[in-house]
Amino acid sequence: MRQIGIGVIGTGFMGKAHAFAYRAVSSTFPGLRPELEIVADVNEAAAERAATQLGFRRYTDNWQDLVADPAIGIVSITTPNIFHREMALAAIAAGKHIHCEKPLAPSTAEARDMMEASEAAGVVTQVGYNYIKNPLLGLAREMIASGELGEITGFRGIHAEDYMANPDEPYSWRVDPTGGAGAIADIGSHIIGMARFLLGPIDEVIADLETVVKSRPIAPGASERRTVEVDDIARLTVRFARGCRGTIEANWVATGRKMQLGFEINGTKGTLVFNQERLNELHFYQAGRDRRHEGFLKIEAGPQHHPYGLFCVAPGHQLGFNDLKTIEVADFLTAIDGGEHHGPDFREAYEIQKIVDTAVESSRERQWKAVS
Repeated sequence: MRQIGIGVIGTGFMGKAHAFAYRAVSSTFPGLRPELEIVADVNEAAAERAATQLGFRRYTDNWQDLVADPAIGIVSITTPNIFHREMALAAIAAGKHIHCEKPLAPSTAEARDMMEASEAAGVVTQVGYNYIKNPLLGLAREMIASGELGEITGFRGIHAEDYMANPDEPYSWRVDPTGGAGAIADIGSHIIGMARFLLGPIDEVIADLETVVKSRPIAPGASERRTVEVDDIARLTVRFARGCRGTIEANWVATGRKMQLGFEINGTKGTLVFNQERLNELHFYQAGRDRRHEGFLKIEAGPQHHPYGLFCVAPGHQLGFNDLKTIEVADFLTAIDGGEHHGPDFREAYEIQKIVDTAVESSRERQWKAVS
């Protein structure tokens, strides 16, 4: 692959994760040659600091300058999702490929605009659902598709964390309704996307969205508080197009939980269990075995689960969050270079957003809703 210039908008958690992944990918996946060209942040000091720490050649406090720069071939958008549409459409108009964090947009309508524009322009897109890049999730999908679990009878999925559990956590863009829904969009989109990755489309939803923390301080330490209108917990029952049903929970006030992103999938021949808190393990129960040997088999990640072996030759030595991000970037760069695109792209992120918005509508109307 030829060298390609990378521009990252945003210097927070995900901006750093994107930079780490682009730096790591060329040494892990031979032939891929991204170059960290420009980092942008509305805070110029933060942009300068990130350029120094992360190895960008240049920095700017104006994201439009980054998008317009001829040295940039890929624009990574890691800002709050309220800004995604404007930035993505500008990048598309400039002919850039786009790596955008999730959720893609505050609404289905905005996500559709981004999807249609990118497809019309023929640019390659990638959305940051990196958890499904886990080699063991790929194995789970293969096992389901090959019939090792038999007919799927149920799905139970959850994404629970506690970063909004403190009622004195200040009001921010995360709970501003102009940016879309709350927990169901921010972390629920991960488990919804994972459910689709494993079992395919979701046709119908009935949901109950709950706001637990009714108000938050307008600033750190402030006595004045602002009413919260978005959900802290979302509980969904879903019908998959394949015929089975399932439940999905998104919860960002789950005290003590840091990354409970997991599922249990039941079938007539077996069950699979996964939890991101132990992301290098997949547990498999196979029905019909000698009763003396019944129980869950722990499948441990190793070089036999590609591309684990590109990171470490020894089984049981663990992949991590940034490794999953590097795999995501590798898939994206391979697609730009003409290889197969594994996504998730803007179209898949649009499908996930449709489920999020349908769940919000279902909770408001207290009834089943088709994902149209």
